[in-house]
Amino acid sequence: MSNTSPPPTERLISIAAYTLPFLNSLQYGRYLLAQHPGLALLFDPIVPFLAFYRSVPYSSFVAFFALYLGVVRNPSLPRYVRFNAMQAVTLDVLLVVPLLVHRIFSPAPGPLVVWSSNAVFVFSLVCFLYGVASCVVGRTPHLPFVADAASRQI
Repeated sequence: MSNTSPPPTERLISIAAYTLPFLNSLQYGRYLLAQHPGLALLFDPIVPFLAFYRSVPYSSFVAFFALYLGVVRNPSLPRYVRFNAMQAVTLDVLLVVPLLVHRIFSPAPGPLVVWSSNAVFVFSLVCFLYGVASCVVGRTPHLPFVADAASRQI
């Protein structure tokens, strides 16, 4: 294994990959951000980008397949970039599970729904921050519940 750090372009592509699950996880933060308006101010700079992202029909679907087919399955890209992209794709797939549970059981917004939404949001936010910070310094992040699955797919 090489101790050399990946070039900045590989780091940037890897960081960009983690924005997909981050943007898709913001819906789970609605309760937490409503309870703590000061925390919501941290997300104000991305509101215009988020509004554009959500205004384009099927943008999440297109971004998902672009990331998967264009980066993860592209053998000409380095393993570092493909592994980070696969972790982002896997994390994005995992974000669908709470949404399906919510739609199937249609629970009223009680304490369990609020707590679980907050937990999903905090988990995905921590994964995003850890992934971005690791990529900035040139290390390979190993996200919990995600890294093993991503490694098997590369």
